[in-house]
This record gives sequence, C-alpha cells and structure tokens, in this order.
Amino acid sequence: MTTTHTLKALSKALLLATGCLTASAVFADQKTPEQLYPPLTSDVLPELAAKGSYSVGVQTLDLINPAQFDPATQGEKDRPLKVEVWYPAANSANAPLTSYSDITRTGKAFTLQADAMRDVAINNKEHYPVIVLSHGYTGYRTIMYYLGEHLASHGYIVAAIDHTDSTNADVDFKNAPFSGFFSTLINRSRDQQFVLNYFNEQNNFASKQVDNKSAGIIGYSMGGFGAVNTIGGCYDFNEQTTAMFTGIKDPAQIKHVQQLLNSCAGGQYKNPQVDTRIKAMVAFAPWGGQHNLFNASAMQNIKVPSLYVAGSLDDISGYEGIKNLYNQTGSTDKYLLTYKNARHNIAPHPAPAIAQSSSELDIGHYYEPSWSMRTLNETNKHFALAMMDCHVKGITSQCEYLDLPQNGDQAVVNGKPLPAWHGFDNRFSTGMDWQQAKPRTK
Repeated sequence: MTTTHTLKALSKALLLATGCLTASAVFADQKTPEQLYPPLTSDVLPELAAKGSYSVGVQTLDLINPAQFDPATQGEKDRPLKVEVWYPAANSANAPLTSYSDITRTGKAFTLQADAMRDVAINNKEHYPVIVLSHGYTGYRTIMYYLGEHLASHGYIVAAIDHTDSTNADVDFKNAPFSGFFSTLINRSRDQQFVLNYFNEQNNFASKQVDNKSAGIIGYSMGGFGAVNTIGGCYDFNEQTTAMFTGIKDPAQIKHVQQLLNSCAGGQYKNPQVDTRIKAMVAFAPWGGQHNLFNASAMQNIKVPSLYVAGSLDDISGYEGIKNLYNQTGSTDKYLLTYKNARHNIAPHPAPAIAQSSSELDIGHYYEPSWSMRTLNETNKHFALAMMDCHVKGITSQCEYLDLPQNGDQAVVNGKPLPAWHGFDNRFSTGMDWQQAKPRTK
C-alpha cells in the first residue's frame, strides 16, 4: 500500500470517527454556556461516577518546554503547551461556576458549562496525586473535562494538555488533516512527561499540595498512543511505517526520522527509565497497536497497572490492535473494558449543539451510533476513579471495582439473571465485557 493511499484511507477513517449526540437544541443566546450533563438520578449510574467530597477549582496555564525538535523546521524550538488544571478547591472558595470555550473541527465556536470555579485557591488540607490527561488527534484539552472535574472532586490534581500542532485550532482537518501528525507522533509522550515533571518538580500554584510520590496518566486515541509509551511501551517504527505516517519519501531522511521516532518513556533513547511516580495508566481507544508500532519486548516489561478501554467496532485504532496492546502488556494488574458495538469515540464529552447542526466532520468527532455518550462518560468516570484510587492512592477497597466477571450482560441461568458487576445496579452493566490478568477473587 502506498503512502498516499494509506494517508487517504486514514483520512477517510478519521473523518468518520464518531462521538456523542445530545438532545440539547441550538441555543438562541450563544453566550449562554451549554449544559451537557443535566441532573440524572444515581439509581442508573455506577457507584464511582458520583461526585466526590471536594468542590473543584480550575486554572489555565501556559507552559513552555524549551528546545524541542520541531518537524516543521527540522530544528529545535521552544514548545508552548496550554494546560487546563482541575484540583480540589479550598473550603472557603465561593465563586461562580466557570465555562470552557473551544471550537469544532471546522472552526465553529462553542461554550460549555463547567462544574468548577475559575482560579480559586487550592485546598491545602491534603496532598494530591497528579493525573495527566491527554486528548486525541485532533482534539483539545477540555474534551474530557468530565473526567478532570470528577477526579479533582475525589482528591486529584488533573492536568489536561492542549497538544500543540494537534488541536482543532491547529489543524485544518478538511484541507490538511495530517499537518500535525508528525509532531503528534514525536511529542505526545514527551508532552505528557514534561507536564508531569512540571507539577512535581517546578514551582507552581499547586506545588505544596502535590503528592510527588504517586501519579497517573490517562490518554485517548493518540493520547493513549503516548501514554503506552510513557509507561515503557517503546516505539518500534520500521522504514515502511515511518514513511507511511510522516509522508517522507527520501530513504536517507526516512532512516533518520525512524531513529527519532523510536523513543521511549517521554523521549528517552538509551536505557529508558519509566517515571517511578506513575502508578496507573488508562488508555481509551489507544492508537498504534494495529500497526505494530510498539516494541513487543518493551511491552512485556511494562510494570505499571494498566486499563485499556475499547469499542468492539473501533475502526480507527482497530479493536484487535487494542486487544494486542492489552495482551502484550506485562503488568500484573491489567484490565480490558470493551464497550460492545461502540466505535472509536468512547471518551469525548457529548456533542455541543453547534456540532449537531453542522456537518459530519463536526458531529463525527462526538457521535456513537450504538451508545449514549452520557452512559459512556459516566462509566469512564467510574472505572478511571477505580484505577486511580486502587493503584495510585492504594485504597484496597476500591480494587474490588476492578475484580469482575467477563460478561456484564447478566445472562439468565435457571430462570435468574447472574449478579450485576460490582458497583452497578441490577441490569445496568449490560453491553460491556471485562478482562483482567489476575483470576477473580470472588
């Protein structure tokens, strides 16, 4: 398959990637933030989707990672990164709830209602692990804001990155959809590690409250591609895949770029060492496994507890590719959650109204044909918190939510349905499968 043909095929697949349709109408007053999560009774939600005991603060930071390789110039350049940070707010914090503004893939602006207060003081009663949150290609730092707010309400500092060259604002997805792909391949894991280092090692508003011994990472699609690398899944591009995903044709340059791409654990090359602070990883629909872009031996040496989340019909990252990543991962504690009949967009927030009234290029970033995005989001909140509480904070009782039978459909045996998954009410774990490395304890 030629490079041109492959890029066109991947372009078509990306255009068909889907996410979430809500019932909200287009707002007459565009200044009014959209509420994507109206109240919903807890009777139908998994237990760990409930909001935590902390009010949530949020700040936007502009960071600079100095002297990074720039694919556009083939030289070094300071790399700017905008980061949205959610955190437990001080008990005295009393400010209006803020909002998040961004644009769709075709550049249509929208504003979403937040459940967080802008720029309030951090709660100084505890120390909180940092969780890095990494979007896909393309995306934006608030595309999983529901996870950022949720984890912060349970005592985490969540840092979500706008990956430069890889956001909706950076990429003309209609006319030049792969303009930022080379940068994404090189920088995704580097960005994640840089942001984690910043909060743990540099002076910032949360410095005194960071638990600098424990951290986690969550990535979606290309964010998952980076997250697997960050925990030790070294890249293994060959000459063909290097040419395929960079568009480079010169053989000498292909070999040079191949060496550049094959880094590990945040940009390391010789004897890479995974950051020992990282205690858990969640990868939603991680890309790359379908193209064998990870070194099999390195994958077997991964020790970080890992949760892979996939749609059984994912045609962007490939369900078989995601399963291969799960199977190759050497972690003693590893899990695979499958949303049956879901495609690729299992992680974004529901579609804003402007995307619903636009083209497939916009709604296709959010829409899932067989699933409610609200259901996916609430379930993601449940399992992400279970992973972080169990493996990052070491709360052993939370590990029970990760010890499940394979099928959540509660098949009827002898006239009675099998028990529901732990944390789910009767009949509300349907449509999901679960795999885990350790045998069930119950």
